[in-house]
Amino acid sequence: MLASADIATNTNRARRAFSLIELVIVVVIIGIIGAIAIPRMSRGASGAADSGLTADLTVMRTAIDLYKAEHGGTLPTLADFEAQLTTYTDASGNDNATKSSTYYLGPYLREVPKLKLGSNKGKNALVATQGGTTAGWVYDASTGSISANLPDTELDVQGVQYNAY
Repeated sequence: MLASADIATNTNRARRAFSLIELVIVVVIIGIIGAIAIPRMSRGASGAADSGLTADLTVMRTAIDLYKAEHGGTLPTLADFEAQLTTYTDASGNDNATKSSTYYLGPYLREVPKLKLGSNKGKNALVATQGGTTAGWVYDASTGSISANLPDTELDVQGVQYNAY
């Protein structure tokens, strides 16, 4: 009887372990998942920067449109862009740090966002024409258009110029 109890115990022990075939199958499945996931995850950082640029442009374009709507069709000027969008303004576009009965419009932005990518990364100043390394954004005060101040050679993962966003 003791011998049959030992056989049952040995059988249970053998059933608890994984066979070599089961381990190979698990390793193959993990390899397939890794082959699919790693390329997608490596594109994540650049894709996040692209999304950040798109989001910043959307916020600034919305702020410009709202400023224009509340100021009778007048756009913010290049010289006073930051002040006009981040502080209170009157109907003529004059800015003031505190809200009053005269300065009751705005603010439209907390701050002008810094460019999140490219050669001018970290800059939030504005210029009228594309080029240079002193500013992050190009703003056309006659049309209200705003874009990233990056050279035509800087492209996103899909080959689109950042300055064309």
